[in-house]
Amino acid sequence: MNKGNIRVVVTGLGVVAPNGVGLAAFREAIRNGVPGIRFIPKLEELNFGCRIGGIPPNFTDVRARYFDHEKLLSINDNIGYCSVAAVDAWRDAGFEIPGEADQTVDWDTGAILGCGIGGMDTIAEQVVPMINAGKVRRMGSRIVEQVMNSGTSARVGGLLALGNQVTSNSSACSTSSEAIMEAVLRIRWGAAKRMLAGGSEGASPYIWGGFDAMRVIARKYNDRPEAGSRPMSASANGFVPGAGAAVLVLEELETALARGARIYCEILGGAVNSGGQRNGGSMTAPNPEGVRRCIRGAITDAGITPRDIDAINGHLTATFADPLEIKNWREALECDPANFPFVNSTKSMVGHCLGAAGAIESVAVVLELTEKFLHPSINCEDVHPELEAYSDRIVRETMDYPDLKVVAKSSFGFGDVNSCIIFGAWEG
Repeated sequence: MNKGNIRVVVTGLGVVAPNGVGLAAFREAIRNGVPGIRFIPKLEELNFGCRIGGIPPNFTDVRARYFDHEKLLSINDNIGYCSVAAVDAWRDAGFEIPGEADQTVDWDTGAILGCGIGGMDTIAEQVVPMINAGKVRRMGSRIVEQVMNSGTSARVGGLLALGNQVTSNSSACSTSSEAIMEAVLRIRWGAAKRMLAGGSEGASPYIWGGFDAMRVIARKYNDRPEAGSRPMSASANGFVPGAGAAVLVLEELETALARGARIYCEILGGAVNSGGQRNGGSMTAPNPEGVRRCIRGAITDAGITPRDIDAINGHLTATFADPLEIKNWREALECDPANFPFVNSTKSMVGHCLGAAGAIESVAVVLELTEKFLHPSINCEDVHPELEAYSDRIVRETMDYPDLKVVAKSSFGFGDVNSCIIFGAWEG
């Protein structure tokens, strides 16, 4: 990547997570290792093997505080999570929400806000039954904007009157990390002054059912939901499905300084690639060489060395792939377990939020860098035997880290796609 002289900083954050809606609640939860995984009666009713999940609490009441009745008619959970996170991030960055009567367009600001599966709940609960019943005309005019993949970015673009690129991407579990890097590139190229970037995913059995059929989501902790998400644990038995959204306001440094913005941290660099579904890579598994190339590419783009990385917020889903992920990191960094960076997994508290995962986890990283701590990976008291040598590097209790300067965030997804972002502390 040719980043020229334009540096990109984070000036706003918004998050809707299973363990905290809003930045303050999320910050408190990750600092204290509070999980947001709960038993979901609907999954039991539908005979799922996995009957637990991470769903943002009390969201119906939350979104009613943000949007009037007219807007709520076209906002399903996926779009709602993203819209609330975007509004919060925009305000957090120091901007006002424009009124509907204001005809001013912000040509310097855009949004890349993706989702993994999108409006599947609306399709299953409304579109299919009404069409099959011959009631097409009764679906109303708001259905399309709820089920189109770009419904998230389109809604946010209208709420904030954004005039730069407004689009949605989709790359499975790598979606929102890739959205962040695409937004970084747009700012680096000089095509935008600032971008909202991130992603969302709705909460629905219709989104999660395929994963249950694959038997890749947790089935053994239905009676202990808070213990169900167990990255890097010997007793992990699959990921816990989650939902939510997060949005970061990214801005060119010069513009942020000129307006006196509060700067959280800097995005030093990153990389996105694919393993081509070869050499061990497949639709559901990563090509190890692709992962290592992505990590090395991010380090090169950031202009740092492997030894500069203080911590890794891993993809780490609580599946068989966790040990392989750590191995790929070790080989990419060319280090041994004793000097491996500290590592944690936000998914231990929120589950795997699919298209929203990378963005929610990136917000956690930004908070860690800003406040100089590392949050715990909970439910990892029994470290996986293949990871025993890294036991001292796995953060299992909240850790104060005054010298924390560089954190790497990785995401990997179905289709053998990879992304890695390098975040750096802002030191003025």
